[in-house]
Amino acid sequence: MNLDALRDHVFQPIIVNYTDKDTMLYALSLGAGSDPMDERELPFVFEKNLKSLPSIAAVLAHPGLWLADKKFEINLVKLLHGEQRCTFHKPLPASGELRGEYRVDAVMDKGADKGALMYFAKDLYDNASGELLCSVLSTYFLRGDGGCGSFGEVPEAMAKVPETPADFSEEIVIDKRAALFYRLNGDRNPIHADPELAKKAGFPAPILQGLCAYGICGLSVVRQALDYDPSKMGSLNLRFSSPVFPGETLKVEAWKVDGGIAFQAFVKEREKLAISDGFVAVH
Repeated sequence: MNLDALRDHVFQPIIVNYTDKDTMLYALSLGAGSDPMDERELPFVFEKNLKSLPSIAAVLAHPGLWLADKKFEINLVKLLHGEQRCTFHKPLPASGELRGEYRVDAVMDKGADKGALMYFAKDLYDNASGELLCSVLSTYFLRGDGGCGSFGEVPEAMAKVPETPADFSEEIVIDKRAALFYRLNGDRNPIHADPELAKKAGFPAPILQGLCAYGICGLSVVRQALDYDPSKMGSLNLRFSSPVFPGETLKVEAWKVDGGIAFQAFVKEREKLAISDGFVAVH
């Protein structure tokens, strides 16, 4: 990894227009509206009284695979998405024009044999008013780039969930086509669609996008703890612990804690922790 190139890179802002179709497609790709008669969920997938799910911030104004620029000298084969955090300053409208601004906040070198953590920030603004709507922070684990040095200030570690029995629990059967639907939001990485490529990467089948699991967990918390009101969600943070496959059952467990909701998620069939250290601040 070329630390100087990463630290000094200046990102150009991206202006995007999104429509109600994008908002509905995003919600559908997470499994919203699976019961078309559920009137509580209909506002996420029907233009009448349409509401955007806050986690759509993860895909709006996405800067693309900028890490592939050769000047950064990053080993992309060993890159993993480790954590995702988003703070929602204002509810995202169901359609509009946004401006995305980007920066690399920090790199934490864990050692030559241990890789490095890179913290990439995206701020989304209403392009007309200039108002900041949400702040997104993605943590990437660069397994092949340790020993290259550090810079910047890393965020506080995420809090662990309580060890008491969960206050809420929901089992979500992930559609076998979920990764294919989610690709239409902009993530065209073929590892989520091409069985042969997935096997070359060491997986028995295409894996679910981490940000799709992120959105599914956010939707589950909206259902279980926020009375289907996404405007109550002040943040959505979590750690990706292991891959999830389309067709599996994700069991989301949640707790009422000071300031919000803590949560985690297991793959039921494999009894495998997939999402850990989850937290939603509640307005």
